[in-house]
Amino acid sequence: MSEGIEGPVSTPGPQRLLRRWDTIAIIVGIVVGAGIFKTPSMVAGITGDAGWMIVAWLLGAGISLAGALCYAELATAFPHAGGDYHFLTRAYGRNLSFLYAWARTMVINAGSIALLAFVFGDYLSAAIPLGARSSAIWAAVIVIALTLLNIAGLRATSRTQNVLTTIEVAALIAIVVAGLLAPAAAGSAGLPFTHTPAPGMFGLAMVFVLLTYGGWNEAAYVSAELKGGRRAMVGALVLSIAIIAALYVAVNLALLHGLGLKGLSDTKAAGADVMVRAFGPLGGQLLGLGVAIATLTSINATMIVGARTNYAVARDWPALGFLSGWNESRDVPVAAYIFQALITLTLVGFGALQHDGFTAMVEFTAPVFWAFLMLVGLALFILRAQSGEIDRPFRVPLYPLTPMVFCLVCAYLFYSSVTYAASKDAVHISLSVMAIGFVVLILMRLLNKRRTSDEQATNKRP
Repeated sequence: MSEGIEGPVSTPGPQRLLRRWDTIAIIVGIVVGAGIFKTPSMVAGITGDAGWMIVAWLLGAGISLAGALCYAELATAFPHAGGDYHFLTRAYGRNLSFLYAWARTMVINAGSIALLAFVFGDYLSAAIPLGARSSAIWAAVIVIALTLLNIAGLRATSRTQNVLTTIEVAALIAIVVAGLLAPAAAGSAGLPFTHTPAPGMFGLAMVFVLLTYGGWNEAAYVSAELKGGRRAMVGALVLSIAIIAALYVAVNLALLHGLGLKGLSDTKAAGADVMVRAFGPLGGQLLGLGVAIATLTSINATMIVGARTNYAVARDWPALGFLSGWNESRDVPVAAYIFQALITLTLVGFGALQHDGFTAMVEFTAPVFWAFLMLVGLALFILRAQSGEIDRPFRVPLYPLTPMVFCLVCAYLFYSSVTYAASKDAVHISLSVMAIGFVVLILMRLLNKRRTSDEQATNKRP
């Protein structure tokens, strides 16, 4: 039995089969992607001070926790496979939530998977080149392979996710150990808080930090499949953020020790550099493998939650009924996974024609992602007012301050991502896709209206 917007629906749907640690593995797997292997050097260079650099990572954890607490209230009050889509439907109605589902399917989710697939392709192409489009070919191969794994069933997928996440976390722990064992860099990190970055520069550093923390919100899509009652999601979210924050801060402290602030700022592969200093060339090669596995972890987790958006929206729009099937024996929405893979492969093809597939996907996804995440934060205020009678096993602390901070941060990151995309002359791409979404929405409403009229005419016949 699944739950629709208006109540229970007696059709096959999500079951509570995920343990807390399965959910944590999904969240950690989404968040701890390739970003943490790239952004520490950027943040170090922008802040120019070891103390402010660590403050940025701690502040990122605090902001992420504020957002996670907002999502915990929404997910425990309204558990649903649709996650954000379901919250937006309740708060704003079907039109805006459909546009979000369109954006998520065509831009946010598929774009994120394609982005990560290009990172995987870049690393694997260095070892096994497949010609001029090697990165895109490997990206397409991994999208197809992981889609097939997910279609095999939730149990197989969750077990694989647990293993991949364990390896990914082990790679970060290896960097921490390497940073501590490596000879301290000349001058090390210097005295903290001797240089204060300009507010604009610190804000830019926070953009990269929060992008690296991004992804914890995807937990809402498995809220209807988590064992232990509705409140179990609170513990899963808080524990996930705590684990991620501890790993990120520890990695940055270790990199500062092993490379020094200047060395960290100058390198493009901080993790590999510190592994080489501690363990020789083999250490760098092993870390390269760890980065590749990190991308697999994030791709797999993003696929898990992304397919559930397609399933949820199809349940509300009959014209998309071909995506609403749920395989009871495998506990997965098979058609939604296949549809997601087709869209992602299209974006991989688009990225292959660009100078840098990874950068193209960042420009494509970021503005839309932060705009809708802000709307989800605002939905908390709306649903408190509209659905005050709904049982809330968990209420966000320090309301309304906590969600206000979260919404303001999302608004800032939306502005920053639009500015960045505009500087690359890439804003029109996302806007064009969203404009098509408006046209599709009109068609969906016309089809639904026609279907309703046909059903009424049929019922009137003697």
